[in-house]
Amino acid sequence: MSRAVTLKQNTEFHRAYGRGKVKASPMLVTYVVKNRGLGCRIGITAAKKLGSAVERNRCRRIIRAAFSSISPNCNGNYDIVFVARFKTKKLKSCDLVPVMKKHLTELGVIRETAEADF
Repeated sequence: MSRAVTLKQNTEFHRAYGRGKVKASPMLVTYVVKNRGLGCRIGITAAKKLGSAVERNRCRRIIRAAFSSISPNCNGNYDIVFVARFKTKKLKSCDLVPVMKKHLTELGVIRETAEADF
């Protein structure tokens, strides 16, 4: 399994925040914006209010693991930014997959027919 292509630059994150579509839930916030033919790229943020560095890194790992199971179903070229919320700390990646799948389906990143694959 190869690693996902990630967003690195601050401008890439701000572009998603400013121009992207957004879906929110108590566990996760998802921003999606089209990119110029670079495939599906992800960025993950966790604010300091979530806790210590250990807790923030755990939130990022949970989100990354949940996305890795969904990423084969992504169609198109999108920049996706996931923002961890307080409830993310208490979840496992398998608990986050349905929430992430729902967000990405509603935002048009995942094909409707791909829902049967989960």
